[in-house]
Amino acid sequence: MGKIIKKDNQSISSNLRIIVKSGKFSMGYRSTLRNLKDGKCKFIIVADNCPPGRRLELEYYSMLNKCNIHHFYGNNSELGIACGKVFRCSCFGIMEFGDAELSTFIKKIK
Repeated sequence: MGKIIKKDNQSISSNLRIIVKSGKFSMGYRSTLRNLKDGKCKFIIVADNCPPGRRLELEYYSMLNKCNIHHFYGNNSELGIACGKVFRCSCFGIMEFGDAELSTFIKKIK
């Protein structure tokens, strides 16, 4: 399976707004799954209350594409707020990190 990361949300959530401003991303299950199937995603963040079937499907496709997954310690409302949006988001796929420092965070894990 893709590496499942359970680190503190401070380093992730502080960089999410930077990714939204300067990087490429997809919010929501459908668009994240579509980009994951195409092999575009580098990193996926899944909310804590994402349904188990959807979570397993995301983990399966991330394993096939060798993409990392982070399980966000918070519900979908908190993930949406961490991204700087006013709506809920069950999963967040990152294609390009932009100016964020998450790429160094991921390299440490590998």
